[in-house]
This record gives sequence, structure tokens and C-alpha cells, in this order.
Amino acid sequence: MFETKRLIIRKFKIEDAQQLYENHMDDEVRKWFPNECYADAEEARDAIRFYIDCADNGHLPFVLGVELKGTGKLIGDTGISEVEGKPEETEVGYCIGQKYRGKGYATELLSAISDFAGSRFGIRMIWGRVVHGNHASAKVLEKNGYQFVKEEFAAEDDPYGNGMLVYKKEL
Repeated sequence: MFETKRLIIRKFKIEDAQQLYENHMDDEVRKWFPNECYADAEEARDAIRFYIDCADNGHLPFVLGVELKGTGKLIGDTGISEVEGKPEETEVGYCIGQKYRGKGYATELLSAISDFAGSRFGIRMIWGRVVHGNHASAKVLEKNGYQFVKEEFAAEDDPYGNGMLVYKKEL
């Protein structure tokens, strides 16, 4: 789909299921996204089938695999999903496996997926939401020009009820 200096952002393949499952089972991912971890590789495989269908048909949610150039290793995933009732707005998500964190991949990835959302889907506003306390993810958003807007409480997807930090970026 598109590349950065060090990453290939591509449609998932069925054979990515085991690695996707493992990436989402690492402690940091489970800590911040406990409700978004797969129960097993089969559940990851089912999700990949859905992601492929969405990508093939060009509709949201648009979730892609993140591969490290030169190795072919699936190190994460990223995607955009609709903001209900607002066709020119999306919410972005990204995940980099624990072994690959601290190398700037998430920052590089977020820049690329933000640009892709604007050019491919005509998105004019992208939202990023971070579980309160996930300082690393908030820093990635800020490095990419996302502006802090507010704290959100009682969100359906807030796993701990401590609030979400809401950021936005106008394209």
C-alpha cells in the first residue's frame, strides 16, 4: 500500500495471523489495549480476513500490517476507523511489537498513515485517543503534530475507567 524509510505498510496476509496474535499478546499491548487482544491465532486469522475484505473493497475500518523493510518481519499494525456521522474524520490506531519499540517506528508509521488517510480517503481530521497513562503513545501523537484536545471519561473503550486523552490533527 505504501512505504516509509524503514517500513512497509501493507494489506495483511492470512499467514500473518500467528505473528499478529503474538504482537498483541506482549505485555505492553495487553496493558494498554486489553480489549483489543486476540484470544488465539484463529481469532487473529478471522480478523485478518475482515481486514483484507475492507482493504479490497476500500472501506473503513482500514487496518494494515506493518513490516520491517529488509526482514519481512511483521512488527505491528495500524489503521483508521470512521468517526460516526463524520465522513471526513477518522480515528487512528497503531501498534508496534515490544521488541521494536524505542526505535522511532511508531512515529514514522503515524506520519505515514496520517498522510495516507488524507490522500486515499479525503480525510480532513484525524483523532487519536490514548489511555490515560500511556505516555509513549501520547508522545508519538505529539511528535506528529497532533494537538491535545481534552480528557474523555466514561468512554466505552476505556479499559480501566481512568480516562482517555484525545488528540486531533487537521490535514
